[in-house]
Amino acid sequence: MARSSGFLDTLLSSPSTERYRIGFSVLFLLGVWLSVGAFSQELPNNMLLMAAAVIGGYMAINIGANDVANNVGPAVGSGALGLGAAVLLAAVFEASGALIAGGDVVSTIKGGIIDPTTLKDPRAFVWLMTAALLAGALWLNLATWMGAPVSTTHSIVGGVLGAGIAAGGWAIADWAVMGKIVASWVISPALGGMLAALFLFSIKKTVLYQPNLIDSARRFVPLLVALMAWAFGTYLMIKGVKKVVKVDFMQAALIGLAAAAVVYFAMRSLVGRKAAAMENTPHGVSELFTWPLIFA
Repeated sequence: MARSSGFLDTLLSSPSTERYRIGFSVLFLLGVWLSVGAFSQELPNNMLLMAAAVIGGYMAINIGANDVANNVGPAVGSGALGLGAAVLLAAVFEASGALIAGGDVVSTIKGGIIDPTTLKDPRAFVWLMTAALLAGALWLNLATWMGAPVSTTHSIVGGVLGAGIAAGGWAIADWAVMGKIVASWVISPALGGMLAALFLFSIKKTVLYQPNLIDSARRFVPLLVALMAWAFGTYLMIKGVKKVVKVDFMQAALIGLAAAAVVYFAMRSLVGRKAAAMENTPHGVSELFTWPLIFA
């Protein structure tokens, strides 16, 4: 794993390997074209399906280059993970997130932003969505080239809204839904910033400003990871498996609490072993926050 991660670090960060990365992207899109073509030969409008799949693949490449980079940036920037290992983790968990909880977002994108029933020609909706996907991918590509971290959500929502208005006029948009989406764009960073400030204050108060940093970290770090496990476990039960088993919030919270307890004791054992060989300094204790950062 370490050797493959080191190879990926070199491949992803070295300017001399840029031609290989571009070549791999082209081969990936060609593979998408051929594989979709092989399974859609007898379907109507299979050429349009193949083209849409290639555009989707192009969008996926740009999501990896920009949106995923936003997610793994803190872990890589802090030195908790190498770039190669971060890319491998991102590939696994981004795909898992899309499969587990992507259905609700897909429903909003395909029918919540605009009303497709207002279009007289059903084929117009197909072209509309294709145009929105291509527009979002091109914008992400441009933003990545400029080194600007942008949101895939903003890009595709704007693409669907713009293409919808172009195809069916202003009345096609569901402005109430758009208002909620835009509000979330303002609320999310503000709420995220406040929570981050709260966590940083807690870490400083409970660990970094204590006389015995190692003992404080040994108590606090497992709690921090357990809290994240509770939040993720609860969310997974409410959203991720809702089509398999339906639970209310209280049941989901209790299941999340059970997962948090397991994670807490596992992390307490791990942190205890690592802490035994550490110096009682902020730099030494910072290594204990590697796992929480990766887990986040």
